[in-house]
Amino acid sequence: MTSPVLDANPPVQRAIDNAIAGGREIGVQVAAYHRGRLVVDAWGGLADPASGRPVDSETLFNVYSVTKAVAATAVHMLVDRGRLDYDAPVASWWPEYAAHGKGGTTLRHVLTHRAGIPQMPEGMTPERLCDWAWMTRAIAKLEPLAEPGTKTLYLSMTFGWILGELVRRADPDHRSLGRFVREEIAEPLGAPDLWIGIPDEAEPRIARQIDAMRPLPAEHLPPLYLASMPSEVALGPAVFERPEVRRAEVAGVGGIFTARSEARFWAMLAGGGELDGVRLLSPGLAATLNTPRAHSDEPDSVMFGFPLPITIGGYWFGGEHPPVCSAKSPRALCHPGQGGSIGWADPDAQLAVAICHNRLFNPATREEDAILTIAEAVRGALKL
Repeated sequence: MTSPVLDANPPVQRAIDNAIAGGREIGVQVAAYHRGRLVVDAWGGLADPASGRPVDSETLFNVYSVTKAVAATAVHMLVDRGRLDYDAPVASWWPEYAAHGKGGTTLRHVLTHRAGIPQMPEGMTPERLCDWAWMTRAIAKLEPLAEPGTKTLYLSMTFGWILGELVRRADPDHRSLGRFVREEIAEPLGAPDLWIGIPDEAEPRIARQIDAMRPLPAEHLPPLYLASMPSEVALGPAVFERPEVRRAEVAGVGGIFTARSEARFWAMLAGGGELDGVRLLSPGLAATLNTPRAHSDEPDSVMFGFPLPITIGGYWFGGEHPPVCSAKSPRALCHPGQGGSIGWADPDAQLAVAICHNRLFNPATREEDAILTIAEAVRGALKL
């Protein structure tokens, strides 16, 4: 189904329908803004194959690490307001974080994944994942695996609690990250379905996840990858379809969005921090966000030894290879999520796109990537 008034919809709808018919997707939503105007609003397939419930415009999807982009933006807003400082130690706001030699860790180290603590605390369970106080106490006590600022180690899950706790401590009202996002990002932007911690009434709208990830034997996984995402709290339906996990603020990987709301978020970034007269970031700060971080080519031993194209603002850049090839432009701000979800903001093309889906997969090549086919349909429809 599509919104009938959008000229760019037909080719995107065909790409969605073809991906579903070919078994490469199950349920999909796509929304895109160009020059601040909604130009694609399409969806298709099943939100729940077992019951036959179809995807519609209000179906919610787990987006996993796409959540990190929203968490980082909350931090940038507080920097803009003088409540946080990129180059100040995390311990300036969170004294307990200084334990075990982490006193020199700055906010910038966290945003650029150079804080040295990719590992999750010992003894993780889904119940502890949902306990903000337990998680932040345990993360504050972690011993860094590298001196902060000296090595790139992707903060697969710890990223969210560090930024979320900084938001809570720096915000004058001491709001949780989920509440801050609701009141300072989602509501002002008219993006009601950017959830970090859902309310009970949203539960029936969530798409069921289908895990089609290519299994990798544990002996082939880097030890730091396993430490960063312990099996007890692995990203996937077994943990993240639990009602208590959906309601918790799992700040780096627990976002549950619609493509329509997520696209408005990316459109704000594509517009230099403003959308429809609502400014969330100052032009000066927004202009810095797609600056490459230092040591961009350094291999990351959490992420299989690959360098990660990350900006100083905590977003990823687009590129030519999975998982960021859908965003394409090397100047686009984007963030991929476990299983293939992605959103991006291309400031040069003034394009913002969100693609949400429920068939989790890990394509090894561009040819296997159904999301890339849909992304190319968006660009083709707009002649970009």
